[in-house]
Amino acid sequence: MQIAVVGTGYVGLVTGTCFAENGNNVCCVDIDKNKVDKMRNGQIPIYEPGLDILFERNIKENRLSFTTDLEEGIKDAKIIFLALPTPPGEDGSADLKYILQVADQLGPLLKSYTVIVDKSTVPVGTADLVKARIAAGAQVEFDVVSNPEFLREGVAVEDFMKPERVVIGTSSERAKELMDRLYAPFVRQGNPVIFMDERSAEVTKYAANAFLATKITFMNEIANLCEKVGANVDQIRIGIGSDSRIGKRFLFAGIGYGGSCFPKDVQALAKTSADYKYDFKILHAVMDVNEHQKTRLIPNLKRYFNNDLKGKKIAIWGLAFKPHTDDIREAPALNNITTLLAEGATVAVYDPEAMDNVKKIFGDNVMFCEHQYQPLEGADALMIMTEWPVFRTPNFDQMSAALKNKVIFDGRNLFETAQMEELGYHYESVGRRVVGHSKK
Repeated sequence: MQIAVVGTGYVGLVTGTCFAENGNNVCCVDIDKNKVDKMRNGQIPIYEPGLDILFERNIKENRLSFTTDLEEGIKDAKIIFLALPTPPGEDGSADLKYILQVADQLGPLLKSYTVIVDKSTVPVGTADLVKARIAAGAQVEFDVVSNPEFLREGVAVEDFMKPERVVIGTSSERAKELMDRLYAPFVRQGNPVIFMDERSAEVTKYAANAFLATKITFMNEIANLCEKVGANVDQIRIGIGSDSRIGKRFLFAGIGYGGSCFPKDVQALAKTSADYKYDFKILHAVMDVNEHQKTRLIPNLKRYFNNDLKGKKIAIWGLAFKPHTDDIREAPALNNITTLLAEGATVAVYDPEAMDNVKKIFGDNVMFCEHQYQPLEGADALMIMTEWPVFRTPNFDQMSAALKNKVIFDGRNLFETAQMEELGYHYESVGRRVVGHSKK
């Protein structure tokens, strides 16, 4: 099948590459000429495990191509995916300007029946809006479908190639048949392709992310209570996660969620609710708790150093909002770095993939290190912001030799408290007992 994908961010590039991997001819369209030129030369613009192999193979097999020309990109395409940014506006609403700009251009360019698919996460009613904008210039029949993505950064290729479910919102039998045929190779093991109306599909994506964000936030609140009452959030997680009604996933306490989806989608769902005169109280609580949670270790760090961080060197492990990605959107590390710099601390950081992106924000105000032990040299304390696997089993002898003080504030609960106590560290995590004693 001939497919076009407009937009080559995380969603668009994974979508286009994975469809090509299953034998489709895919043309990806992007307005960034420099980016398109690099992709034509085999340079992948994002870090996503496993994507590079599929990317290179399908370019070599001429199934995956790139252009800046929308008309060229959609030529002969039976299905056009819109995978464009929907950044949050100042009021929390999803900004649809990029999608609507393309919709306005598409109408006159369509030569025969085509299915246009909203792949971006969009608020309820967007399919109707896109359909109206395309219809204003179209001379042929077309359908607009909502097909929200459920890709997790770091495992996006696996999620696309073996989806737990595919949600498709359409009221057209013609579009349904085409979309069903397109996704059939991806669900051969029996996972469902769920058809529903367009508006329900649009809300489904927001509902899924908002629920997961709520689950994370609830556990963070439990963790904060644990510290007050002397309980251990890790044991509680195991205790409640064994209940099949609750499940084991998204129960890990820490310093809050970030990324391109959860913060934006919770805000957008709250804004949609407000637009329809509904006060979605739980979402406001989730947003408030998560924003506070991001820097909740800073007061503990300040207390350890007698409320004076001026001149202290603080090492940070992890900058990305989660492991296996270079994405720093809404990453808690950014909030912590900003606060530490404002307190007069020196900040040295290491992340396996995200340092270039963070360097664009902080420049020379932060020391960017080439290996994970370098920021520890002469540091007064280490803060852990991202649970990269490489941080889980470090060389503690090397750490101890590098650190000025054996002090760790762990925002991801990577280490066992008993082990840190045995090693002689002052160790504070989230929802567990403090090991060591406050600095005198």
